[in-house]
Amino acid sequence: MLYLSLIIYNNLLIKLARKKNITLENIELTGAGTQGKAISKRSNSKVVFTKWGVPGDIVDIRVKKKRKTYIEGEIINIHKYSPKRVRPKCSHFKLCGGCSWQNMDYKQQLLYKQNEVFENLSRIGKIKVEKSLPIIRSNKTYFYRNKMEFSFSNSRWITKDEIKLNKKIKDKNALGFHKYGMWSKVIDIEKCYLQSNISNKIRRFIKEESLKLNLNFFDLIKQEGDIRSLMIKITLTKEIMIVIQFFKFSNNANKLLETIRDKFKEIKSLMYVVNNKKNDTIYDLDLINFSGNNYITEKINNLYFRVTAKSFFQTNSYQTEKLYNIVKKLSNLTGNEIVYDLYCGIGTISLFISESARKVIGIETVKEAVNSAKINSKLNNIKNCKFIHGDVKDIISKPIKNYEKPDVIIVDPPRNGLDKSVIFSIKKLSPKKIIYVSCNSSTQARDILELSEFYNLKISQPIDMFPQTFHVENVVFLEKKEND
Repeated sequence: MLYLSLIIYNNLLIKLARKKNITLENIELTGAGTQGKAISKRSNSKVVFTKWGVPGDIVDIRVKKKRKTYIEGEIINIHKYSPKRVRPKCSHFKLCGGCSWQNMDYKQQLLYKQNEVFENLSRIGKIKVEKSLPIIRSNKTYFYRNKMEFSFSNSRWITKDEIKLNKKIKDKNALGFHKYGMWSKVIDIEKCYLQSNISNKIRRFIKEESLKLNLNFFDLIKQEGDIRSLMIKITLTKEIMIVIQFFKFSNNANKLLETIRDKFKEIKSLMYVVNNKKNDTIYDLDLINFSGNNYITEKINNLYFRVTAKSFFQTNSYQTEKLYNIVKKLSNLTGNEIVYDLYCGIGTISLFISESARKVIGIETVKEAVNSAKINSKLNNIKNCKFIHGDVKDIISKPIKNYEKPDVIIVDPPRNGLDKSVIFSIKKLSPKKIIYVSCNSSTQARDILELSEFYNLKISQPIDMFPQTFHVENVVFLEKKEND
């Protein structure tokens, strides 16, 4: 009996081992889907998702997850390379995961982004887009980001090539991005192609000086060390902001800031924060201005905007003017309208459209952003914009004192979209037009479905703000139905 039980147990182990090593051979990747994963759709078979593939590749895939309707796996062999493939520029491709489409021709990236927006609106939104406009490309496909954040770590990711050398690795310090799927490991970045070269120069200098000053790079697991993160913001006006997060501040930390200030005259704002929390968000912390201003100035069109460390600004300044022109065009303002700009940030859209509206009311949760919006309004001598601090859902749930109901509502919410109570209030306010800006067309489509009882989806206009990634911005114009 015991012998029989052992045989059954061994057979079970063999079956489990086989299940764990299932390989799908000669699979043709036919498209790109959620989160930039390549997909294979075969008749009478499950959809297969895999990262780093390019539509047109013929590959072998090792199965990692099996679900009722789909399979997730990793490419272990490529039999035939897709004609849509290009050689990635970055030596860190696949490691940090930030530019997951860098191996795909840019024209093809645009095609799949356009398709994703259309699929989300039609599948999730379940409504017809009357006019779906072609995606607006980015003229600059590298070095376009105005904000980057890097992590210090005393436990960097060791590459396969380093392991093959079979040598003891002494230097485990890193300043870079988290390894894709591994929060505790950081890739030591030599060159990033997303922000201009001065950013690479500054980052490398800060790393070298930190090591010279014996500052301990942060230990993400033990939650200890001296220095934990670096933020670099750069404007089209060539102004630079540096924000360094220290876990502990010391004389050597102060010396580091002095050397940065003296080395780079381009830095117009050098700030730091002491953060001994378990997360690295700075929004609930006080920033200390070490030198220069506590802001840098960006110019979009003929408008100037003061950008602070905590304020949100579109990450691709080169495309921002195009984006705001889309909003302005779709709003089609005559000069007589009251406009509500929800999630207005530092007032960029509000101020951009102000010359075409009677009054613009911007509403924003982050107090510092509202303060910046008011300053930006004065900076540009714009007098028909009013900015209100508070939770959007609370502010618009009741009439705003001294202001009329809106003719047009513009929304540019976070990635998770609109709160249901906000949608309810928008319906109640019943504007003639809604312009919805989103970096997540799936949540945008979900919210449009909620609004579709009273509004028609007239126009969808995608714009690429994030080349080399699967992310895409989309702007839609919703018009109130005539019988409502």
